[in-house]
Amino acid sequence: MCAITGIFGEKIRDKLREMLLTLKHRGPDMSGVYVDGTISYGNLDDLDIPQGKFGLGHNLLSIVGSDVIQPLKEGKIVLACNGEIYNHENLRGELEQTINYEFKTDSDSEIILALITRYYNGNLPICIPNVLKELDGDYAFAAYDGKDLVAVRDPLGVKPLYYGSYNGYSGFASERKALWKVGIDETHSLPPDCMLHNQELKPLKNNLLSKKLSAERFIQNRDDLKNILKESIIKSVEKRVTGLKKVGIPFSGGVDSTILTVVCNDLGVETELYTVGSEGSPDVYFAMKVADHMGLPIHTKVVDEDVVRKCIPHVLNAIEEWNIMKLGVGMTAYLAAEMAHRNSLRVMLSGQGADELFAGYHRYLKFYTEKGEKTQEDLRNDVENLYHVNLERDDKVTMAHSVELRVPYLDLQIINIAMNTPMKYKINDVNDRLRKCILREVAMDLGVPQEIVERPKKAAQYGSGIHKILTRSILKDSVYMQELKNSFNFIDI
Repeated sequence: MCAITGIFGEKIRDKLREMLLTLKHRGPDMSGVYVDGTISYGNLDDLDIPQGKFGLGHNLLSIVGSDVIQPLKEGKIVLACNGEIYNHENLRGELEQTINYEFKTDSDSEIILALITRYYNGNLPICIPNVLKELDGDYAFAAYDGKDLVAVRDPLGVKPLYYGSYNGYSGFASERKALWKVGIDETHSLPPDCMLHNQELKPLKNNLLSKKLSAERFIQNRDDLKNILKESIIKSVEKRVTGLKKVGIPFSGGVDSTILTVVCNDLGVETELYTVGSEGSPDVYFAMKVADHMGLPIHTKVVDEDVVRKCIPHVLNAIEEWNIMKLGVGMTAYLAAEMAHRNSLRVMLSGQGADELFAGYHRYLKFYTEKGEKTQEDLRNDVENLYHVNLERDDKVTMAHSVELRVPYLDLQIINIAMNTPMKYKINDVNDRLRKCILREVAMDLGVPQEIVERPKKAAQYGSGIHKILTRSILKDSVYMQELKNSFNFIDI
C-alpha cells in the first residue's frame, strides 16, 4: 500500500515534490520519482527531483517483499503501483517460464510490469485490459511508455485514484489533497470500469466486475452454498494475511467482523481487535464479550463529545468531503487505525461489503417485499458503487495513519458466489429482522458465538454512538461549524 502521483506541465519539479509531501502518510518508508526519463530514489526530504514536463511519483509503505522503491522500469515501460497483488507468486513462476522475464525485485508490483511486457506491442492502452484479466488484487497503478500514460484501478475500486486538470497542468494522485495542493481544484474519482489515457477517460472493454456480477446460475442447494461460501471466505482471508505475523481488525462485535476474527485466529495469525464507541455503546459491549470469549487482545477507544470534536478536523482532512454519514463511520475506522499504528501494525482487515452482498441493511427487506428475487439488482448496484460510497473513505482514514485496510468479503470469488445466491437464502421472509441469513449460518459453522450470530445489524455510526454525539450537540453548535467551514474551505459544509 502506497501513494502514487503523476503530473504533466511546464517545470513540474516543485509540484511533484509537493504532491508527494502531501501524501507522505500513505508511504513513509521511501520515495521515488520518474521525470522525463530519469529515475531517482531516496528519502523524500532530500530527494533530488529533476526539472521536467512529466513526472511520476511514488511513496512506499513496505508490506509485501523487501523495501522495493518505485517507480519500476523495464524497457520503455515505467510503472508506479499502489496496492497488493494476491496471486503474484503464481504469476511470477508462470511469467519466468513463458516469457523468460527476469524479475529484478521480489515486489508483487513488478508482476504488473512483467504482464505489461508480455502483452505490449507498442500500444500501451490496448494491452492493459489483458493485464487486468490476470490480476487478483486491490490496486491502482499508472504506466508510461514515453508516449502514452495510462492509469487504472482494480475492478471494485478498493484503492482510490483521482485526476484533474487546471491552468496548463494535468495530474492524478491517490488522494484529492495532493491535486488541490498544486492548484488542481476540480478533481474526479477514476471509475473502476474506466482507464485514464493521457488524461482522457475511456471505458474498459470486458469489465471484469460486470462479468463477476452476471448471475448466470443460482446455487440452489443451501448446504452446498453454505460450504462453498465458508471455504471461499477462509481462502480470501488466508491470501490477505499471507506473510503477516500479526493483523488488526476494526471490531464492532458484529457478525461480519467476528467471522474475520475467527478465521484469522484459526489460521494461526496473531489477531488484535480495535473497538471505538461511547461509554455503554452496543459495539463496545459486544466487542468486549467476543474478545473475552476468544481470549484475544482488544484495544478500546471510548469516545465522548470532546474526543469527537477534536477528531472531526482530522477525519474531514482524510475523507476530503462533508458527509455526515461518512464522517461518523470514518471516525470509527480512523480511531481504530490510530490505535493500530501505535502498536506498529500495518494491515487491518475490514468487514466492508458483506451487507451489500448478503442483504444486511434494513432497506433490502423493503425491496425484497416489493420485488422478490429482483432485489438482486439493488444489491448489484450497491456493490458497483461501493468505491465512492465507502471504499475510498475507509482507505483514506486508515492510511492517514499508514495502515492498509484489506477487505476479504470483496474478493471477486465471494462476489460471484453472492450474486449467484438466491435472495431467499439472504432474507428468509418479509418479517426477517436479521437478514444476511446464509452468512449467519456460515458464522455458526465457524464457531461464532450464537449471541453474535443473532445480533441485529447496527451501522458503525450508530453502534459506536458517534452519530448521536454528532447530531445531538456538535452539529447544532453554530460557532464550531463556522470554524470548520473556515478551516475547510474546499469542502462544502
